[in-house]
Amino acid sequence: MMKFRFRRQGADPQREKLKQELFAFSKTVEHGFPNQPSALAFDPELRIMAIGTRSGAVKIYGAPGVEFTGLHRDTATVTQMHFLHGRGRLLTLLDDNSLHLWEIIHHNGCAHLEEALSFQPPSRPSFDSASTPASLTRITVVLLVADGDTAVLGTEGGSVFFLDVTTLTLFEGQALHPDEVLRSVPEDFRCGKALGPVESLQRHLQDPNKILIGYSRGLLVIWNEATRCVDHVFLGNQQLESLCWGRGGGTIISSHSDGSYAIWSTDTGSSSTPQPTLLTTPYGPFPCKAINKILWLNCESGGHFIIFSGGMPRASYGDRHCVSVMRAETLVTLDFTSRVIDFFTVHNTRPEHEFDNPQALAVLLEEELVVLDLQTPGWPTVPAPYLAPLHSSAITCSAHVANVPSKLWARIVSAGEQQSPQPASSASSWPITGGRNLAVEPSQRGLLLTGHEDGTVRFWDASGVALRPLYKLSTAGLFQTDCEHADSLTQAAEDDWPPFRKVGCFDPYSDDPRLGVQKVALCKYTAQMVVAGTAGQVLVLELSDVPTEQAVSVSSVDLLQDREGFTWKGHERLSPRTGPLPWPAGFQPQVLVQCLPPAAVTAVTLHAEWSLVAFGTSHGFGLFDYQRKSPVLARCTLHPNDSLAMEGPLSRVKSLKKSLRQSFRRIRKSRVSGKKRAVTASSKEANAQLAEQACPHDVEMTPVQRRIEPRSADDSLSGVVRCLYFADTFLRDAAHHGPTMWAGTNSGSVFAYALEVPAVTAGGEKRPEQAVEAVLGKEVQLMHRAPVVAIAVLDGRGRPLPEPYEASRDLAQAPDMQGGHAVLIASEEQFKVFTLPKVSAKTKFKLTAHEGCRVRKVALATFTSVACEDYAETCLACLTNLGDVHVFSVPGLRPQVHYSCIRKEDISGIASCVFTRHGQGFYLISPSEFERFSLSARNVTEPLCDLNISWSHYARRPRLQESPKLSQANGTPSIILDPRSSDGQPDPAYSKGADTPELPEATLSPMSIDSATSGDTTLDTTGDLTVEDVKDFLGSSEESEKNLRNLAEDEARACTILIK
Repeated sequence: MMKFRFRRQGADPQREKLKQELFAFSKTVEHGFPNQPSALAFDPELRIMAIGTRSGAVKIYGAPGVEFTGLHRDTATVTQMHFLHGRGRLLTLLDDNSLHLWEIIHHNGCAHLEEALSFQPPSRPSFDSASTPASLTRITVVLLVADGDTAVLGTEGGSVFFLDVTTLTLFEGQALHPDEVLRSVPEDFRCGKALGPVESLQRHLQDPNKILIGYSRGLLVIWNEATRCVDHVFLGNQQLESLCWGRGGGTIISSHSDGSYAIWSTDTGSSSTPQPTLLTTPYGPFPCKAINKILWLNCESGGHFIIFSGGMPRASYGDRHCVSVMRAETLVTLDFTSRVIDFFTVHNTRPEHEFDNPQALAVLLEEELVVLDLQTPGWPTVPAPYLAPLHSSAITCSAHVANVPSKLWARIVSAGEQQSPQPASSASSWPITGGRNLAVEPSQRGLLLTGHEDGTVRFWDASGVALRPLYKLSTAGLFQTDCEHADSLTQAAEDDWPPFRKVGCFDPYSDDPRLGVQKVALCKYTAQMVVAGTAGQVLVLELSDVPTEQAVSVSSVDLLQDREGFTWKGHERLSPRTGPLPWPAGFQPQVLVQCLPPAAVTAVTLHAEWSLVAFGTSHGFGLFDYQRKSPVLARCTLHPNDSLAMEGPLSRVKSLKKSLRQSFRRIRKSRVSGKKRAVTASSKEANAQLAEQACPHDVEMTPVQRRIEPRSADDSLSGVVRCLYFADTFLRDAAHHGPTMWAGTNSGSVFAYALEVPAVTAGGEKRPEQAVEAVLGKEVQLMHRAPVVAIAVLDGRGRPLPEPYEASRDLAQAPDMQGGHAVLIASEEQFKVFTLPKVSAKTKFKLTAHEGCRVRKVALATFTSVACEDYAETCLACLTNLGDVHVFSVPGLRPQVHYSCIRKEDISGIASCVFTRHGQGFYLISPSEFERFSLSARNVTEPLCDLNISWSHYARRPRLQESPKLSQANGTPSIILDPRSSDGQPDPAYSKGADTPELPEATLSPMSIDSATSGDTTLDTTGDLTVEDVKDFLGSSEESEKNLRNLAEDEARACTILIK
């Protein structure tokens, strides 16, 4: 039987227009280091760099804020990339043997990257021979000559072909086959052996008609394209890896598979050179690995640079990832922690100049990009303004701080500069400076905090397109670990030969997994911070501009409260160091609070105005007064059956078996009870009330809500504290308001405590030293026992309360304390507003019942109208386990819009999502990349840049297809079109629900709530990975087939890529 609900006839046009001015979804930019890079290119004229990835992504970088992103239609690895110097064009070779031409074009006042042409080499007699297998036609190397209009292609069969780059078509009759080369080789060198694949192609800097061809067997040939004959042959007999042609053309350097390199002279007077002038193995005499790439660069000051990758002794250091830099008697072996992909030097490329004079060396590694200054003695590294590896240690949590005061910003930047001071003699600067950033300078500073597995917290400038590292806080120095012994071994090893030098910051290994940061909170007005970790450690830190030496106060809080029958089986607590400890400038620890048992901290919040910090674990929550350094409250939330909470993350085998067994029992029990359950009078009354909530002018018919089974009270991990919240509101009665603390658990319980906090005297910064008292005021149990994700108190006008110090310092509008307050409780299944102080239900929205999904992340955000800067609305944004983002009005909880944001299979991406206070968000698309998205029509951060290219010199050709907006270039084949209509506004089809216009309100700064501002990516401590997540990941076969069909259609439509 179908139930009828009454709705208004049609949507309110005025409200729909207002929605389009407030909300618009777009994925704007990818922050961090590209995942799985595979190719590198550099344009010395435009000073731009390109990185290709295994997923087919193309990323071009210039000056900070200058970024272009593209994605090949096929998910194939980019093996080679070559710029057409000065033209803004890029030729890419994929591992499927296809060539693609990309170009940077002007459109709507800024530059974009688009794919112009593609070329698939034919497998036919004219491309090698009819009898050869198709694998021999594979392109092994590409060289651009004749000012980039012609590409020379070397193949596995040893043939060389010439390609017209402007049309990507082969020149007929110009192919060079191996038999033509063998005619110029002495008879005794042929000996019936094939030359092998073409390993390297180099062009003469002075004479573009001369091409140096290197074959795998070791033969080197100078081919003159003008006369179509061989000018010179070099009879090498070692397997060739790479070639380099010195400036002037008189010197050729070849590197080989046995770890040696040879220097050949072209000025021998004959057309054949049997032996090199020098053959050496830098790290011999024992067997060495191959030298994969080598560069030879001369200097005006005398001498030359020899830079090569590989060549390490096979037995001793065969597992090292090294690039060696040699000049005269100086040798430095750069030792990296990840595989070397490619490298290039920034040097003088003008043909009329006599010297290379290298300025910088850029090395692309599998996990980071390292740039060295070659003009400064010691060759120091150059700090990167972007492309810093977010995952230098695995990210475990993240948080965003908006509108950072300029004073605090300057102090954080200063602390970061003191951490990595540059040499006084260094003239180093970032060498990749191409293009101009056209984006408007952000009016407010945004700070992204990432917590890591090694106990560090990194501060990032997230104000613009370039995610710039500012400062790194390390908490490991407070605890006793084994890192000192490891450092001494490393130091001893570095004294030996080869002269290794550790370079780069990527370090995937953690000294102790208990150091991992789980939650962070920062007060931007007092520069105080809380960092909570895996072993129950809660650190309160304060920013200091000078180094100090001080002892840290240590306190313990027993969350079990001496309850019997519980024994902790997990890891031990970390042992803090005693006595005064040296602390550098920056955030310095003041107090260490140790939770007992030492379980991972799952929630934390800070109220600097009251000098209070609240923290929660899987056992309970506590309140600590860090001014008096004394605990205020400890509450155990464990259920008698919460045995899983006592085992910790290091003993999960038995717990997993027990959890699965209990899950199947609950499923079986719910099925049996569902068959026997009859429709009672109470359920009929509930359905009738739901029908009455809608507007009576309805003609539409909707199905009944999904039935949600109540969760059992004895679920494992039911005592996990999911969120904590401070508020100044009415809890005891409607006449007196005061400080309160709220806590929500995994079993749907909400505890509200009234706090007695001594008032701050007029003109004082700190409150008196009297003790803080906490009294339980209210306790709410949600009917379905769904985990409480977030809590927020709304004032009399329905607006979130301001953050600490905002109202007292006139930084935000004071809350309305005359009307009745309300508390918004967001669970995984529904949002509900209760009146205060009676705690009676006022409004609710059952998201699970309507949409069939569960809430994962929640935030209160302010959306400003794109048409009128003075109009703004505060709304509730939520991310579900299906990857959808929903926006609701506050306090009415009316649905406004919803968008598909993250693939539902991407469980890590959903768990890592962080919302900002102005309608933007971040989530991890790979271990090293954040995807940034915007829900606001006004507040959008995206690349807007330009390149200094003579656009009119190159005729515009018809492109393959108008490019949809790239949503993600990390290997996800789906391409999301920007939901905007032809006039630039969001498509009304993407907006759901209707609402009545509200009165304009000033832009507010809603109170940060724990689950809204922090994203937890650790799946074994906070209960983010649930049985529902696994069900969502598996899905049904019908739905999977439907997704595949939609994916195929999207791929067929997406031919080119356009990125602002």
